[in-house]
This record gives sequence, C-alpha cells and structure tokens, in this order.
Amino acid sequence: MKRLFSFSVFAATLALASYTVQASEPSVFQVSESPVVSAGAESVDAAIEQFHGQQTSFINSLSQASACGVGSCGAGDRTPSQACDGGNADPLSSCPLFSDEPLLGFMKNQPIGDCWTVSVGGQLRYRYMDESNRLRPTGGRQNSSTYDLWRFTPHIELKRGEEFTAYVQAIDASIFNEELPVTGIDENRSDLLQVYGDFKIAEGEEGTLRGRVGRQFLQYGTQHLVSPLGWSNTFRNFEGVKLYYSSVDWDIDAFATRPVNEATGNVNRRTSRDKADQSKWFSGVYSTWKGTENQKLDLYWIWADEDQDKPDRIDGNRHTLGARWEGKHAVKECDRVVGTWNAEFEGAYQFGEETFRTGINQDIQAGFLSGNLGYTWNDVAWTPSLKGLFWYGSGDDDPTDGENNTVSTLYPLGHAYWGIIDNLNGQNLLDYSLQGSVKPSSKLTLVSALHWFEKAESADPIYNVAGAPFPNPGVPGTSDKDIGTEIDIIATYQATKNLQIQAGYSWFFYGDAVTNDAAINRDDADFFYFMSTLNF
Repeated sequence: MKRLFSFSVFAATLALASYTVQASEPSVFQVSESPVVSAGAESVDAAIEQFHGQQTSFINSLSQASACGVGSCGAGDRTPSQACDGGNADPLSSCPLFSDEPLLGFMKNQPIGDCWTVSVGGQLRYRYMDESNRLRPTGGRQNSSTYDLWRFTPHIELKRGEEFTAYVQAIDASIFNEELPVTGIDENRSDLLQVYGDFKIAEGEEGTLRGRVGRQFLQYGTQHLVSPLGWSNTFRNFEGVKLYYSSVDWDIDAFATRPVNEATGNVNRRTSRDKADQSKWFSGVYSTWKGTENQKLDLYWIWADEDQDKPDRIDGNRHTLGARWEGKHAVKECDRVVGTWNAEFEGAYQFGEETFRTGINQDIQAGFLSGNLGYTWNDVAWTPSLKGLFWYGSGDDDPTDGENNTVSTLYPLGHAYWGIIDNLNGQNLLDYSLQGSVKPSSKLTLVSALHWFEKAESADPIYNVAGAPFPNPGVPGTSDKDIGTEIDIIATYQATKNLQIQAGYSWFFYGDAVTNDAAINRDDADFFYFMSTLNF
C-alpha cells in the first residue's frame, strides 16, 4: 500500500504538469545552465535559499489560498474566474500562497532609522521518502522504510547599507515514521544554522574587500568539495572567519573555519546546541577568474586538518590543489541562437599525511578528475538538452604500502552528481553518466539520468554517501569492480517563484561488487520522494 501511495502521488504530480503544459504557451527557447540531476529544494541546480515566517501571517495566507481554491475569497456572488483577482485569467495569481510576491514581502527591507533596514523571511519544506535496500550511512542490511521529513528555517537580517550586515538563521528539522535508524542529517531540533556579521573592509576602483565572522555556510564551484548540503534535512555549516574580494574580473575567498555539522551529523545535537568541532580546521583559498565572456576559471587550495586520534576517524592533514573551468558557446544561424554547447572540467591533487584505523602513518597521494559536455537545442520545442558526464575519484590499490591513494571529497553535494538515491560518495569511484532534460513549459522541467558505477581500484572498498567504507571500517569487500547501474527520473514544477513541487524516482541495479559480498548483498534498491518547498 505504501508503494502504491508513492506512485499515486507521483502520477498526480505528472498529471498536474501535463495540465500546465496544455494550458500554457510554448516555452521561450533559452539555455538552461542548471545541473540536470541536482534535485534539492533549492531548484534543479541545488542553490540554497534561506527563509523565515511569521505564524499569524502564514496562517492567514494559507486560509486565503484555500478560499481561492473554491473561488470565493469573500467575493459574494462573483464567479470563480473573477474571485480573488478581480477578473484576471488566473484566479490564483493574486492569492499570497500562489503569488510570485513573497508572503512576507511587507517585512523585507523595512527601514529602521536613517541608515538601517531589517528583513524577515524563511523556508518551509516537506519531503515524503520511500526507500528500499540502499547502502545507508548507518551500515548493515536494512531493508525498506517510508518516512516524512519536515524542515523550517527562519531568518532575520539587519543591514546598514553596504557597510554591515548581521544575519541569524535558525532551523527546526524533524523526521517522522522512520522504520530504520535515524541518520545524523535527518534531525536537528531548534538550533542555529548561521549567526554572523558581514562588513566592508575596503573599497577601491578595482574591487571591494569584505569580511565575515561567525557561523556560516560555505559553497564553492559546483559543490564537488564544499557544499552546505541543502538536499539533506539539516545543513552543513562552519564557524570561523572569511575574507572575500570581488572585482570585475576576480572573486577571491580566504577562509579559516571549524566544521559544526558534517555529513554524519553532530554527535552533541540531541543533548545540546550544535558546537564547532574543536579538533578540526577547514581552511583554504578559492578564486574565480571571470575576465573572459562565457568562461570561468577556478583555482583553489583547501586544507583539512584533524588532530584528534580516534579509531573511527582520520587523524592528520590533507591538502587539495585544484582547478575548474567552465564555458559555453552559442551556435547561431542568421544571428539566431539555435543551440548552445556547455562544458565543464575539474581536477584536483591531494597530498599530506594521516593515520586512519590501522594506527600506521600514511602519506596521501590522491586526486580526482571530472568533466561534462552537453548541448541544448534552443530552437526545438521543449528545449531538450543532453549531457555526458565522467567522474574519476582515486582509490587505494594496496592498503599495506604506507600510502593512501583514496581521494577525499571533503564536504560535497553528492546528491547532485553520484545518483539521487544517495548510495555512493565520489571516493574510489568511476561514474559514467548520460543525462537529459526537457522543459514542456516554463514552469515544468523533466530530467532523466543513467549512471554506470565501478570501483576505481578493486582492492579498495565501496564508500557510501557519508564517505565511510561500506559496510564496516577496515573490511575491504570483494575484488569485483562493478558496483551497479542507476536510473533517475525527476519532475520539477515551479508553481511560483516561492512554491516548488518536485518528485523523483531512482532504481539501482547492484553489480558484482555488492552481490558477491556476503556482508552487503541485497536485492536491487529503489527510491521515491515527493517534496514541496515554500519560501516566504
């Protein structure tokens, strides 16, 4: 019955999308630069939005939207087409819940005195989950579960022009009806996500230097290495200092922080407010050159240092030197853009030393390569696009040689790259992927992806989404390399600028690396979700 309910909701979503396509004009041909499998609440390309709500206003808005649904809104004997909007073609457009205007628009940029303004906002997100036979971060041979995830993230911002900003964002994230062990990224009740001060240090003709101090998000590049992990029910955040410079040609960030909530969560979360991990430093410099039209070049150095010796965690330091290039090229016929090529390539080398589980100090020699090349048909109905992607994350071919060759992806948004079922991390991984998307209307995006996964080195184990060897630390697994094949389907309906509805389905066909390992062998995995996100 649970699975039947899941597919019923999915079918209803697609039916709504179909109605929208029929009722709307053909979409304007345009280039989509969004990653095609980033399926978080932050739209298809996984951008993080931050919000807050006022209870009374929110309830009133919901009540008014409900009234609009029956075509009344206290409109007396007016017809449904005239209710709520004064006779406009779209009867819901003027209702707060279905408007492009924020629900708390009256609380945006409100003046306080001569120089100060205050803004209040937030986000409310709900996600229904149905999963079976995933390689869950908790390990073991769990089977299936359906559960509900709720996340509320209010924020308040106080600004003095461009000189100073004080920002506070809270979170209340909860999980219900879970039948399997709750992971660290599922729940965070009544805590603070971001608390920082941002101020202008210097401004010249070439650019501006600013500083930020406090608890904050970090996000760089395409989030292969540094991401706030917006897909999860909680967020990943850091405490420390960031200096950032911006000019016409350059963006340069330098940061020195300590992680607060990592991929596996904060062990102190259930008993106290989140605290920064005082045994770790996460620092670096990330620069972006944008001096050429339609091209960007990122250059970065990132340093991760761990000085606490525990059996189940890394003790040591790891440096990452990397570069990323992205560009696009328009194909024209008679001065008309008929298509667009998009490309992106990234690579990094890691070095350092660490002690991990064995108690033996090891030199680090690792790295990764990634690339994608895609084409969008701008002059074709539904604006179809097709993209091929490749990922290589190095593995360790000999755990006894005193050298660790397994790459660390640090703090990634794996959900956007290595399959939406969230089985795998980019460590010791080869991923060959084809991804396609269409836009039947300006509000509806349909995405599909096919992944072929292999271990980069047969002697190294599979690493799950949390970056841990699966199923148990120190167990290498089989010598087989074939992890499996994954199929992903995502439908995203952007009802308004503030309301998004999304549904996704994934099927994972396990290969010999899983089926021949007695510790983790299981039937094929599948995963369904339905998600709605309201910004206000």
